[in-house]
Amino acid sequence: MSARERLTDALYGAGWATVKKLPEPLAVRLGTSVADLAWKRRGKGVLRLESNYARVVPDASPARLRELSRAGMRSYLRYWMESFRLPAWSAERVSTGFEVKDIHHVTDGLATGKGVVLALPHLANWDLAGAWVTTELKIPFTTVAERLKPETLYDRFVAYREGLGMEVLPHSGGTAFGTLARRLRDGGLVCLVADRDLSASGVEVSFFGETARMPAGPALLAQQTGCLLLPVTLWYDDTPVMKGRVHPPVEVPESGDRTRRTSVMTQALADAFAAGIADHPEDWHMLQRLWVEDLEPRAPDGEPT
Repeated sequence: MSARERLTDALYGAGWATVKKLPEPLAVRLGTSVADLAWKRRGKGVLRLESNYARVVPDASPARLRELSRAGMRSYLRYWMESFRLPAWSAERVSTGFEVKDIHHVTDGLATGKGVVLALPHLANWDLAGAWVTTELKIPFTTVAERLKPETLYDRFVAYREGLGMEVLPHSGGTAFGTLARRLRDGGLVCLVADRDLSASGVEVSFFGETARMPAGPALLAQQTGCLLLPVTLWYDDTPVMKGRVHPPVEVPESGDRTRRTSVMTQALADAFAAGIADHPEDWHMLQRLWVEDLEPRAPDGEPT
């Protein structure tokens, strides 16, 4: 493990160990202070966030984009402060920390025994939404996590999410899709963050008027298992309670081959995500490259050049 990886792991470990013990008002103030400091430094993540917001709000002035990126960093740090503290929250605190519209799409879908995939963008706090599902609805679910470096940091994230009641599968390794399909055929629930392709072989979609790639997995799972595919969007407002909406099911097209059906369904997901992001751009925590035009060229082995 490199010195940088050891430092990264130590910082996250300190966050989970320390922040969860702070009184909530102090944790909120700390998150805001850290966000403002990061925003003022104008690092790569902040600049990428502004670049992404420029596509979401194309008529925004430079001053408006800076205002949005500051709000975006505060939202991002709210996510982290909440996530560090979630393991210490009571069941009542989790249950009252999230309000969601149209949850009947989930419960009705599971009642049919078909299985349900919830697909979300990087909006607000998807971990809190997951904890609410396992706590308030008492429904377990399976998800996938990107393998992080160092490995000890990945292990921390897995342990954290498993502690919230989730089954966590590694994104890499090639076995996640089969396990997800089995869970769905058994009538289970799967939750996937699905607005950024990690495989470099995703489906091209039109997203805010430009081409981006999003993962094919949610659409393929729906086609192969017959489960419901439900987009979900989340947002913060000026209260301590996160809000959310479960959108109507994305239907499997009746015609076309698998590639065509997957393309149509993934575009429908992208459209639902875009609607939620446009309404609450500051809660979209996309500090990475997303649009094809921004992606680094890749060598034949798939690694960035």
